[in-house]
Amino acid sequence: MGIVEKIEEIEKEMARTQKNKATEYHLGLLKAKLAKYRAQLLEPEKKGPKGEGFDVMKSGDARVCMIGFPSVGKSTLLSKVTKTESVVGAYEFTTLTAIPGVLEYEGARVQLLDLPGIVQDAAKGRGRGRQVVAVAKTADLILLMIDATKSAEQKKMLETELEAVGIRLNTKPPDVVFKQKTAGGITINNTVKLTKTDERTLRSILQTYKIHNCDVMVREDITTDEFIDVLLGTRKYIPALTVINKVDGVSMETLDSMAREGDGRTIMISCEIDLGLDWLLEAIWAELGMVKVYTKRRGDQPDLSDPICLRQGATIEAVCHGIHRGLASHFKYALVWGKSSKFNPQPQKVGLSHLVQDEDVVSIFTK
Repeated sequence: MGIVEKIEEIEKEMARTQKNKATEYHLGLLKAKLAKYRAQLLEPEKKGPKGEGFDVMKSGDARVCMIGFPSVGKSTLLSKVTKTESVVGAYEFTTLTAIPGVLEYEGARVQLLDLPGIVQDAAKGRGRGRQVVAVAKTADLILLMIDATKSAEQKKMLETELEAVGIRLNTKPPDVVFKQKTAGGITINNTVKLTKTDERTLRSILQTYKIHNCDVMVREDITTDEFIDVLLGTRKYIPALTVINKVDGVSMETLDSMAREGDGRTIMISCEIDLGLDWLLEAIWAELGMVKVYTKRRGDQPDLSDPICLRQGATIEAVCHGIHRGLASHFKYALVWGKSSKFNPQPQKVGLSHLVQDEDVVSIFTK
């Protein structure tokens, strides 16, 4: 029996097993086996010939990936907001490879990727699911593209597929510390009461993965799935926006219903009539949490025409790299004006580890 068949067997058994207190332990073991097989299917060992892929080099200040079922408008959106022409057709599977474009916004250069249409059961290797997943895991933000004129279940299906392949949307990693040892058995401690799983289930999951010596510290009320994510260590936690396209093709009643069902991360657009594209760009910028830093030479005014765009949490060292790769090795100190300066509006003398904030002005001094 192949891996796909094993996955299907486990899924069938989970579907016919009632969820209650008595079956929690059994379902936990099934989930552990399912995650193990899916990881083997989508992340094969790095032995043997390299398979066909379509990844493109990551460039720009951030990477945004568009994921959706075929013909939802990803190629059209790419053509509208970048200078890249992606093939557009009124039939499914127009895009067969990853098409990169550069979105220029607020001084930042954001790489926008049009990925081939994901199909149902991509987690089982159907279509080009493996390649799509590999690229999606490198994204700083994912756009879930939905066709307003088609099934309302599209978003749920996409989330289910991405969940199955180890991409967690709009969530943070579980607060669990896991450390393997060479001896000493299994030690599990928790600082909070566990209501969604128990120690017996956690120990059984560890045995499923043939882990017999480790220390586990659980610092939040986790689920069985979250514990499995910690063990696998390959899960990616990525923010996402839901982009509902073709809203000009549905009734006002349907539009009102979708607006009520949406959350703060749902944007409605129509690429065909250029509706809502500005709102989408603003939402992408806000979700990426970019920080603009201006540079200043001694005795000159700050250069406001060409800011260095970084992610939140960036340091002076990242600013140095943004100016020139070799600058940090000759760094002496920096002067910072702005929100991150303790003496604002006066400058503060700082080192490489200083955290910058949006619209800071930085002057670098070298040895």
